[in-house]
Amino acid sequence: MRQLGAGLRALLVLTLVVGVAYPLLLTAVAQVVLPDHADGSLVASRDGLVGSELLGQSFTRPVTEDGEPVTDAVGVPVTEPDPAYFQNRPSAAGGGYDPLSSSASNYGPENPDLVALVEERRALVAALDGVDPEQVPPDALLASGSGLDPHISPAYAHLQAARVARERGLAPEQVRRLVDDLTQGRSLGFLGEPRVNVLLLNLALDEQAGTPDEADSE
Repeated sequence: MRQLGAGLRALLVLTLVVGVAYPLLLTAVAQVVLPDHADGSLVASRDGLVGSELLGQSFTRPVTEDGEPVTDAVGVPVTEPDPAYFQNRPSAAGGGYDPLSSSASNYGPENPDLVALVEERRALVAALDGVDPEQVPPDALLASGSGLDPHISPAYAHLQAARVARERGLAPEQVRRLVDDLTQGRSLGFLGEPRVNVLLLNLALDEQAGTPDEADSE
């Protein structure tokens, strides 16, 4: 009984220290030192909360036929990439950037399913941006390890610039300059690769040129 009592007391103390006090302390420190990061690096626009800098998301529009939205076999609306916005890299997460199913495909480089998927993505990007399939950069063909990466390479962003400029009636140089302004360098100067956050890029595009609907109304 003495051993049982000592074990229960140890369990209670460790639960209070490790399970309650320690997380509360870290939360308090994070809120003081890095409040934005602690809250999830959320991004807001004039229309309210639009996402997080840490999570990719889709920029799509409904597919319509004779003015009516097209649905699939189970009644879910069918969407397609919105050409007025920069597109993120592919996602292996279910539902498209679903944070509840963060994952990679785990396919090997010679897996026929992966090879077919890469070729399908290559053809889609080439058709959307009107470029030669050989010009499509690797990050437009492969999902990240998490499936939720919010960044693309500067090369992929510049590939899309002409299409976005055309859809919004802007000069291509203006859009490319925006890409360059929002390109982030390597972390600490040597880790990773230069990258562009797609959500921040699209928000800056909307603020600079107005949303596509507003541009059409003008």
